[in-house]
Amino acid sequence: MTDLKGKILAGKVLVQPKEAEKKTASGIIIPDSAKEKPQVGKVVLVGSPKKDEPMEISVGDMVFYGKYSGIELNIDGTDYLLMSQTDVLFVAE
Repeated sequence: MTDLKGKILAGKVLVQPKEAEKKTASGIIIPDSAKEKPQVGKVVLVGSPKKDEPMEISVGDMVFYGKYSGIELNIDGTDYLLMSQTDVLFVAE
């Protein structure tokens, strides 16, 4: 990953989504038009906590989020999602 410069605002997280599956379990190749956006990713950057809301997510966490959560960004050719901590539904351990 490229070193990202800048900072994220309070209560926000930057997530790198997991790549969509290219094949089914039985070996059938899935075309790009039929692929679903992944709803899981790895947290890359974390903003500071809000005044009334502690930050419960940290860098490196695998998180699950809603289908339409966050804002899609492309930074140096890599896709990311910028979302609020409250858009995260589950943190995997």
